[in-house]
Amino acid sequence: MLTAKKSWKGAGRSLGLVAAAGLMMALALPGRAADERAVKSRVPPVYPELAKRMKITGVVKVEATVDADGKVTDVKTLSGSRSLSVAAEEAVRKFVPAAAESTVDVEINFTIAP
Repeated sequence: MLTAKKSWKGAGRSLGLVAAAGLMMALALPGRAADERAVKSRVPPVYPELAKRMKITGVVKVEATVDADGKVTDVKTLSGSRSLSVAAEEAVRKFVPAAAESTVDVEINFTIAP
């Protein structure tokens, strides 16, 4: 499930972001206006086997530092289950290029299908 939390500044811009968000399925890109970057490629998070057996679910919020070329140079967990944090950090990989390095907050929702 994908959720984005932010205030939208323009209808056209928000419509484009909502459409992109629908395609990403597992990642959300909330954040400050200066930090907005679209995901270029993503790796679906691998649900850790122990967390799955223990039925641990929830959202893990990570902060990714992205260089101008779109490569993630650093990622750290801000909140969420520590048993899911490594998988969430590994799922954040590449963003679209931009003029400069930026920091992007990403939420990854882990759910167990019934």
